Amino acid sequence: MPIEVNQIVRSKRKTLALIVKPDASLIVRAPLRASERSIREFIETHAEWILKKQAEALAFLPPAPRQYVPGEMFMYLGKAYPLEIVKGQKRPLLLEEDFKLAESARSHAARAFERWYRAQAKEILTERVHFHAGQYDFEYRKIGITSARTRWGSCSANGSLNFSWRLILAPMEVVDYVVIHELVHTVFHNHSKRFWKKVEKIMPDYKERRKWLRKNGQQLTL
Repeated sequence: MPIEVNQIVRSKRKTLALIVKPDASLIVRAPLRASERSIREFIETHAEWILKKQAEALAFLPPAPRQYVPGEMFMYLGKAYPLEIVKGQKRPLLLEEDFKLAESARSHAARAFERWYRAQAKEILTERVHFHAGQYDFEYRKIGITSARTRWGSCSANGSLNFSWRLILAPMEVVDYVVIHELVHTVFHNHSKRFWKKVEKIMPDYKERRKWLRKNGQQLTL
């Protein structure tokens, strides 16, 4: 699929240049006599760079308001699923090959999705905490699910762990990073060198997982 050019700005400049704006739109700055063919070839030559920059820009855009219409995409464990509206479905929301929202639940679709995500978060995070705690000999008190928008996890002084339900939209490797992060806090209650050394010992690639969360975290919401 050809890359869309949003604007071509011609001037007395001698070379072609590409600009990807914060909204991911593409501007081409071109000499007055540059042909359409030369511009297109220049774009195709730099397609990989353009797509990378557009992806980076989109990651920092605030999410568009949800419409809850057929075909709209919703994330779960790092994968996007389209929405289907189903007549006669008893349960408000199901996930099979796609998300199935009962037609009777459309008026409160946001609440149906949040309840579903919360239930999944409780189940999966409880399992992952239990698994990693047993694997690496951590002790914790209990697990809670919150509505935090930017604080993905926390650990209290008494070892109680809390996680945002929004975390369940991220890939499992990112979920596991946050779980390990909070479990290590049951031993080290700060971000000291010893804390990060312990995290790295358990999860050598934690920096990549943390980077993904910092870059894409704004999109993990309804």
